[in-house]
Amino acid sequence: MSEPAPALSAPEKTSWLRHVLTAFGPLVGLVAVCVLFAVLRYDTFVSRDNFSIIMQQTAVIGVAALGMTLVIIAGGIDLSVGSIIALGTVVIALLIEKGVSPFLAALGGVGAAAICGGLSGVLITRLRLLPFVVTLGMMGALRGAAKGLAGEQPIYPDETWLNNLMQLGRHGGLPSGVWMMLGFAVLVALALRYTRFGRHVFAVGSNELTARLCGVPVERVKLLVYILGGAFAGLGAVLQFAYLTGGDPTTAVGLELNIIAAVVIGGASLAGGQGTVTGTLVGALIMSVVANGCTKLGLSNWVQEIVTGGIIIAAVLLDYVRRRGSAARS
Repeated sequence: MSEPAPALSAPEKTSWLRHVLTAFGPLVGLVAVCVLFAVLRYDTFVSRDNFSIIMQQTAVIGVAALGMTLVIIAGGIDLSVGSIIALGTVVIALLIEKGVSPFLAALGGVGAAAICGGLSGVLITRLRLLPFVVTLGMMGALRGAAKGLAGEQPIYPDETWLNNLMQLGRHGGLPSGVWMMLGFAVLVALALRYTRFGRHVFAVGSNELTARLCGVPVERVKLLVYILGGAFAGLGAVLQFAYLTGGDPTTAVGLELNIIAAVVIGGASLAGGQGTVTGTLVGALIMSVVANGCTKLGLSNWVQEIVTGGIIIAAVLLDYVRRRGSAARS
């Protein structure tokens, strides 16, 4: 007669529960908010067209959040991504106005964004400045640069195929920008899981000193992470340009908070060393579903802002609980 399996101790139960919540918590949260709005406003919320709209609204945040995922896993933060997106839309619009092909204009916007990210990376790695302080300063400087380049006015060049990237397809078809987001998400996930660079990113975020002693080029990894973070913000700028049909130096104000919240809600730790691409996309979807659901309920904009702020606070609190649990286990 076989003996019954030993019961889990209280610490083991807590550890198991925390592991389950970390792995599936974001997905459970997404399902919960979808069910909530489906119950409250079934006739307008539950439809194929509305699903496409939610995915359209997720694309810009989702693409930029891929770069933020790399930055946060490496133990950094970037508060300038909203300003980078605004600057990117202006650069794209100006290049198209000057007769540059749409593809090269998009590359120009992404390149300018990558340079901005690289500048933050240089200040952080070479001058040993705090990422929070550097990127906070860059947030204001780049926003001002965007306004200066645009003459403090939106720029609407002639329509090109770039404008079609965020257009909804027939019968609720997804925009091309959504497929672009998903394609880049696969590439980032593969890079994090199967490449030396991915292992180095996790190592730097987990314990920078240990990574340095193990031969990891910490400064190079950090610099590359910020360049990639800027480049993905530039890709977000391409989609934002398509959505707005022009360049706007005042767009994406406060969007960096939604992007950071999406990454943290998805399971990443602000202390570094933890995060997944899948979780980030789920976090971005949660932010979009909440915004869409509040609109369907006819809630005022100030109510939506309170709800979004509450989600951001909850995300930070969730990260704190995860880090406290990890510290207790160690």
